[in-house]
Parts: sequence; structure tokens; C-alpha cells
Amino acid sequence: MYVVLTFLAVVPLLVAVQMVWVHLAEGEELRAEGLRQARSESVLPAKRGTIVDRSGRALVVNVPRYDLAVDPTFPGFDEVSAEFFERLASLTHSSARSYWRRVNEKKGSKYVRLASLTTAERLSVDSWDMPGVILEQRFRRRYNFGTTAAHVLGHVDMDGRGTAGIELQYDDVLRGVSGRRALLRDRRGYRRVDAAGTVVEPRDGQTLVLTLDLIRQTILEEELTKGVKEARARRGMAIAVNPETGAILAMANVPTYDPNRPQQYRMASRRNASVTDQMEPGSTFKLVGAAVAIEIGGVSMHDEVDTGQGSITIVGTTMHDTHVHGIIPFNDVIALSSNVGMAMTAMQLQGGDLYTYARSFGFGQKTWIDLPGEARGRLKKTNRWSATTKTSMAIGYEISVTPLQLLMAYAALANGGLLRQPYIVAERRDAAGQILWKATDDRARRDSVRRVIDEETAALLLPAFTDVVRRGTATRAGIEGFEAAGKTGTARIAQGGRYGRGYRATFVGFFPARNPEVAMIIVMDEPKLSIFGGRVSAPVFRKIAERWIGTFPDLAEELARQNSLPDATPHSVPDVAGIPAIEASRYIQAAGYRVEEQDMPLNPVVSQSPAAGTPLEPGNAVQLFWDSVPDTTEVRMPDLTGLGARSAVAWLTEHGVRTRLQGHGIVIGQSAEPGAALPTEITLSLR
Repeated sequence: MYVVLTFLAVVPLLVAVQMVWVHLAEGEELRAEGLRQARSESVLPAKRGTIVDRSGRALVVNVPRYDLAVDPTFPGFDEVSAEFFERLASLTHSSARSYWRRVNEKKGSKYVRLASLTTAERLSVDSWDMPGVILEQRFRRRYNFGTTAAHVLGHVDMDGRGTAGIELQYDDVLRGVSGRRALLRDRRGYRRVDAAGTVVEPRDGQTLVLTLDLIRQTILEEELTKGVKEARARRGMAIAVNPETGAILAMANVPTYDPNRPQQYRMASRRNASVTDQMEPGSTFKLVGAAVAIEIGGVSMHDEVDTGQGSITIVGTTMHDTHVHGIIPFNDVIALSSNVGMAMTAMQLQGGDLYTYARSFGFGQKTWIDLPGEARGRLKKTNRWSATTKTSMAIGYEISVTPLQLLMAYAALANGGLLRQPYIVAERRDAAGQILWKATDDRARRDSVRRVIDEETAALLLPAFTDVVRRGTATRAGIEGFEAAGKTGTARIAQGGRYGRGYRATFVGFFPARNPEVAMIIVMDEPKLSIFGGRVSAPVFRKIAERWIGTFPDLAEELARQNSLPDATPHSVPDVAGIPAIEASRYIQAAGYRVEEQDMPLNPVVSQSPAAGTPLEPGNAVQLFWDSVPDTTEVRMPDLTGLGARSAVAWLTEHGVRTRLQGHGIVIGQSAEPGAALPTEITLSLR
């Protein structure tokens, strides 16, 4: 008994001694370990860099959003949770029960994310002063002009990482570097800012200044869209470049997509076909054969070529001209686009020379534009040539190129023989606006890639390509007051290794023909109106050029001196009354204006501010107003092309129109003309 009592008396003493020992010998180390476990860090997100056009207009910006979460274990949350869910549901137009279910499914969790809020919504939640509410700021990407320059800009994923276009190519400089802030965890496990802890401020991403101009880009997209529609083409592509520098002035593809909602579009609509897709160039490739013939083949532009009755058979393959030309000078082989004449000329050349010049012009290799996904094309080495490759290649077959490669080859002709590297980013600036890098200071951008033909050769070839526009196959490309040069091309489209029924129509050219400011290519895939580039692509070139002239002061001044300056087209707000708001916003943005609202309904627009026809410089905002309940009276038939099938059918059904669908995907045609009275039934063509 005494032993037990003695033991019980001694044990507390031993424990006390041990505690004193731990405190004296290991106290500092244990306190440090406890502090380390209590400390944590929170990430301070960096703002993604903005993207602006050459004049500083903001094309892509960041919009603050706030992640709303709750800690259900926080003292007092249970008592106010029902009221909180009801108020949040009213604010976000959602269900209070769905919020309750989400929290209930994660019992014991200290962080349950419920919603993403705007700044105004965050302020409302703040005013409620509810316990256990967690608000964390993040940034959502906004593309101010919707579909404008979509394929150049690209888009980001849900985590804000670039997945296409400039957003992907320059993701490392756009995303910046996140910061961090020290936190302390108290005994109950709640985190609070450590006032004595370190704070590493985030370093925001760089601003990118593009070579594009918003006004020119908008014009190019408008005219390309009209051209595709008029030609009833499956797809259209257009690129414009400064031939002296390689700076891309505009680039577009139709159909396009809205990078604010990329997931609503098919991959085909999101692909930048101008740089990723390969095609046989057809007669536009005659530039290469002509350059070889003039520079090393001993051919003169005045040499006569007997094209006979417009056909020739080479090793079992027959080539045809569209018209019988008989005996013509080599100049007219180009101007009139004679396949027979070019094939006969090519037979006099060495295959190795044709391959070398094609390679020198940039075919079979990337241009190294600063956009992702560029294809290199296909240029067979001479040891893989067949008996017909030389003559076929001379007229643009048995070779695959991208529209961008073809454009840069013609830019070389335009500038006197220098191949340039195309580029889309002109400057990179830090968050304070200081210039970090300029394309004009970069040797790769400033210097040419190589000289592909002598200046004398370019000068000899130029009259033939101006004759193409003046009296040849592209008279519809002629620009009032200026001489233009270029070449048409028509090529069959290969599918699965065989030629199908479709054709591709191309015009590539530049203006003015001497001292050019712009080189441009227009490509139409499977046009139904005509298969010829001079008929469907050349007019788009002309319309863009005529509208662009006023944006080049030197050209506008020259036209003024000729007393042929066309009347300036004032910028005014388009009339979108009666058009579904979602479509009306596309019209407004295509005209170069901003639409602040992001989620447009299918309800028709009843008014707009400023009013239709009001003079307004592009870049300003236009506000749209629509009925909360659609009214079928006085509603015109809208242009539904470009809408998804679901959205189009929903609008038509709401207005009592029965719908028949042909195909799948995006609307590309409709049986009722836009602006007509609403029919009782309509057929939509989809692709």
C-alpha cells in the first residue's frame, strides 16, 4: 500500500521535471515547429496581360470575378444558413435548395464553393455581413469585340491558361507571376492574415501590342463574310500583310467563333485555317515557275508560246485552258493564266531549279509567324517526283501550301524579291506601360529571311501580274485610282487522297502595284456561285482595298490629288431593331463597336442607344434593349447564319415557326431571306 502511495506521489513530480526539461532543452524547437504548422500561405493571383491593337484599343481585358464559398463549420453559420441560401439564390437566379444540397454533401468541409460573382454581386454579399462567407477574387478574360480577330486572339481555358491564338503563343508572358501572402491558423483551424508575415506582390502579365488595326480588321471581316455568303462558299480565309516589313495587318476566317464562349462552337470554327490548313494553290503558283523561267531559264516576257487549241497531254495527263489562246507572249501566259503555256515552259526547265526556287520562296517550311499550329506544307524532293510532277507543280498541283505561305511569296514579289518573316505582335510592355521588346528592334523581324529573286526579275515580272488585274483573269480586283497586281487560282480539292467535286478559288495580290502598302490573299472553299478566283475572291480583295485606302494617309492624299477620292463613309450605328439580341450584338461588334452586355437573349431588340444612324466612332459602346417577353408582331426574319442549331431552333419555335434541319452544327443557310416576314415554316442548312 505504501509503495503504491509513494509511486503516485512521485509520478507527478517526475512529469513536472520532464516538462521543465522539455521547456528548457527543447522549448524553442517545439515552439518553432508549432508555428511552422500553424502558418500557411495564400496565393495572390497575377493579372493576365491585356492585348491591344496597334492604336492602343483594348481587344482583350480582365474582368474581376469573385469565387463565393462558405465554411459550414464556422460558428454562427448554421443559424443564418437558410436566410443566406435564399438571398444568394435570389441574387444569382438559382435555387436555394441546390446551394443547401451542395453544402450538405460536404459536411465537415471548411471550404465549399457555391458561385462566381460579379463586382456588384460581391458588394451585395458583403453588405449581408454573414459569418462563414469566403470571397476570393479572380479574373475572367473578356474579348471586347466578340468574334472580331477571334482566330488571332484565341482564348483561354477555365483556369485562365491560353489554349489558342496569341493567348497560347504568348501565354508565358501574358500570365505573369502570382504572389503570396502569409497566413496563420488559430486553434480552431481558421486562417487569418499574418501581420508579421511576408507578402510577395504578384507581377502582372505583359501587355501585347498587335500589328492589327481594329478598323481594318473589322472591314476585312465584314467583306469576307459578305463574300462567303454571296459566293455560297463553305469557308473563306483572308490575310493582309505589309510586304515591306512582314507585319500582319489583318487576318480572318469564316465561319468564326466568339472567344468569350469557345465551348459553344465546333473545333472547325475555332481553327485558324489561314495558318493551319494546307491546300494546292492552283494557278497562283505560276509565280514560281515564271521566276525560274525568267531568272535562269533564258525565257523573255515577250517570247511567244504556242498554246494551240487550249489543251496538252503529258505522260497520259491532259491539261486544259479555260479559253483557246493560240500563240501568246509569255507575259500573257501569266495574265491570261494559261495552264498549257506554263506547262510547256516548265518542260524547258530543270526540275531541281523549280524545287530550289519553290523552297526559296518559303514553301515546304514554316514562315515562323508568332501564332500556334502553323503547317509547313508539302514540297516533294526531286527524287520523289513522278513524270508529271514538274509540269503539275508549275500550275499549282502536287504541292501543298498554306494561305500564309502563298501570301508571303507574293509579298516578296511586291517588295522587289525579299522573303519576310510575318509577325503579329509589334511590342511587349510591362504593367506600367514601359516597352520591353519591339519587333522593329528584333533582327529576325527587321531583316529579310532571304532574297528569292533579283530586283530586276521582280521588275520584269510585275507588268504580267498587273495585266492580270488590268485585262486578265482578275479585272474585278481593279481599284479605282490605283493600279493593283496579283494572280487568280482555281484548284480541285482533294479528299481522302482523291479529288472530289469541290474547288478552291483564290486571289492573291497587292496594291499599289508599285511601292505597295498591302499584300492580301482571299481564299474561298467550295464556292457555289463560281469556281474561279477572279469571280468570287477578287471582288472581296477590291472591296477591302477600297475601304482601307482611307486608313493609309499617303494613299488617301494621292487619291485626293487625283480628284478621285471617294466620298468618305461616315461611321454610324447600324439599325438592329427587331433582330434577336444575340444576333444584334454580332452586327454591332462587326461594325467596330462594343456591347457591354455579355449574355444576350434571343428576344428581339426594341431600342438601342445611341439610336440607329447616329455618327459614332468605332470603339465606343452601344447599349441594346429588348422585351422581356418576345412579341411576334412586327418581327422580321433574322439572319441566323453563324448561330448554333439549338439557339436558332429555340428562337424560331418561340416565334411559332416550324423548323426543318438539313445537316448538323452551325447554320450556314436558310430558306427565308433575312428581313422578310416571318414564315410559318423554314428550312435551315447546317454544317
